Amino acid sequence: MESQITIECQTIRLEGMLDHNSSQKAVIISHPHPLHGGDMDNPVVMTVARAFFEKGFTTLRFNFRGMGSSTGSFDNGYGEQEDVRAAISFLADKGFQNISLAGYSFGSRMNAAVVSKGCMIEDHIMVSPPMAFMSFDDIEQMPSTGLVVTGRNDEIAPPGLIEKHIKRWGISPRFDIIENCNHFYSGGLKKLRILLADYLSGKEK
Repeated sequence: MESQITIECQTIRLEGMLDHNSSQKAVIISHPHPLHGGDMDNPVVMTVARAFFEKGFTTLRFNFRGMGSSTGSFDNGYGEQEDVRAAISFLADKGFQNISLAGYSFGSRMNAAVVSKGCMIEDHIMVSPPMAFMSFDDIEQMPSTGLVVTGRNDEIAPPGLIEKHIKRWGISPRFDIIENCNHFYSGGLKKLRILLADYLSGKEK
């Protein structure tokens, strides 16, 4: 059962929900753009969390600064990167050594910035990285990226543009495109959950 927690990030207090599981594996799920209604209760975020929990992960979803009961205000993606780091530190302080990052839309951009700056994590999953909406040109390296997912009809995270960045980074993650799916995963949540379950099952082998 999920429990409400508070993550300290310098002078900011972040609201989060932690769902403990039996293993030492944990994942942090970062939500879409705060100025466009994104928060930790977003349906895609919830779907990702359920898929990971079913595979034995403890899950942590949290509200970026200025959203929900999190203090502070939107910081154009700079402070939000510190929020992600604070969430990693929160889990590490609780003894988790196997920590993954999963982000949807804006959340995937924030995670990518943290990973590219050398943050060591177990796995990195990007769901619809918004490359037609936010620049990824400053992301120079993406180690530990295991999975990238987007919809065939996603104009904010177009498959062709994502593929170009994957090649530029010189990595070879699993790259899945969900047919008949847009950026908001209307009618595509079940497909996303099945895809994530399949990916995580493969990681167990």
